[in-house]
Amino acid sequence: MPEAQGRPERPEAAAEKALNNVRTYSKPSDLRITDLRMAVVASNYDYPILRIDTNQGVYGLGEVRDAGHKMDALRFKSFLLGKDPTNVDLIFDLISRFGGQGREAGGISGIEMALWDLTGKVYGVPVYQFMGGKYRDTIRCYADTPTPKQPTPEAYASRVKGRKDMGFTWIKFDVGTWVFENAGIEGVMVGNRLSRKGIQLFVDIVAAVREAVGPDMPLAIDHFGRLSVEDCIRLGNALEPFDLAWLEDMLPDEDVDGLCEITRAIKTPTLNGENTYHLKNFRPMIERRAVRILQPDLETAGGIRETKRIADYGAEYGMPTVLHFAGSPIGLMANLHAAASIKTFLVLENHFLDIPWWKDLVTGMEDPVLVNGYMKVPEKPGLGVDLNEPVIKEHLRYPGYFEPTEEWNTPHLGFYRPPGPVIGE
Repeated sequence: MPEAQGRPERPEAAAEKALNNVRTYSKPSDLRITDLRMAVVASNYDYPILRIDTNQGVYGLGEVRDAGHKMDALRFKSFLLGKDPTNVDLIFDLISRFGGQGREAGGISGIEMALWDLTGKVYGVPVYQFMGGKYRDTIRCYADTPTPKQPTPEAYASRVKGRKDMGFTWIKFDVGTWVFENAGIEGVMVGNRLSRKGIQLFVDIVAAVREAVGPDMPLAIDHFGRLSVEDCIRLGNALEPFDLAWLEDMLPDEDVDGLCEITRAIKTPTLNGENTYHLKNFRPMIERRAVRILQPDLETAGGIRETKRIADYGAEYGMPTVLHFAGSPIGLMANLHAAASIKTFLVLENHFLDIPWWKDLVTGMEDPVLVNGYMKVPEKPGLGVDLNEPVIKEHLRYPGYFEPTEEWNTPHLGFYRPPGPVIGE
């Protein structure tokens, strides 16, 4: 019977009406994970794309880190089945103990990404909203620049100037001892020490690039080679006149003592973190101020929320955050949401400029993707994109498009599950 005119609505009716105004895609309280499947795209690196299915038809998309393997995610399937995918922290706590440095954590990070995508779709909101909202509507990107076959100063200057002409306002390029060795240039190293000739080669290239792009363009360099702490300091001091934005990964992230020594000895900012998993492994680098800038890779660090936790902790020590990224459009969307939610975010890496079909792997992306080196923060539910099946099938590394994975439904050797039920099961 309808409510009498003039009387207040029954609380139950008001609640039902409010629920009808929410863009729900399923009934969250009954939602359960039913499957985890993979499709590996062959691109500049392999992109192991994962899909988490549920009993209500809604699914979440994620990605194992570039050049990772689909088994990095599939090995966790038995932990996921039957779980409520919106309990993201519970599932992350369950699997995060098995993470490792570098690409060893790619499966955990990709699953976390897919869970947020799924949760956003269920509740009809973009993922950044679950991170506490956003600080910005557009995300600044830096262009990674391909290394020329012949590493002359002129060739480097031309490559980097080309990126500037595309509208980028921040550029990185790779130059290291390995580049010179691959080109047959001798005398770069004398024994295990960087020679004067080697240092001069670095200086000549950076000087030419700086001249080509002007004094105000933020420039960064990466991939120095196997250098000692002393040689990193010598090189950092030699490059100081060119006002670089950062020197990236001069030493591996686990050598915190060495990184501290370099950071205190040179004026150019140091940066590290793309192979570091979880806040617990970032803590020594942050607390000892071993670098000036953090650069987690979301697909190694533990996913979207863990990346934000790392950035927020670094901010307490005065360290801004750059995001490392070299994956598919699915991973890019995750990075845009993370970057939007990080107060001290500087710039996001990209590697897709030279792959004409890259953005066509998904539907729902802005067109053009980049405008003057910036990307818009997605506003659609979840990550904001969906699969473009024909294009993905055209670029598969292996036959099979999200084929069944029943062989991973039960735990495999190498895992330890504590006795008794896990909380939430």
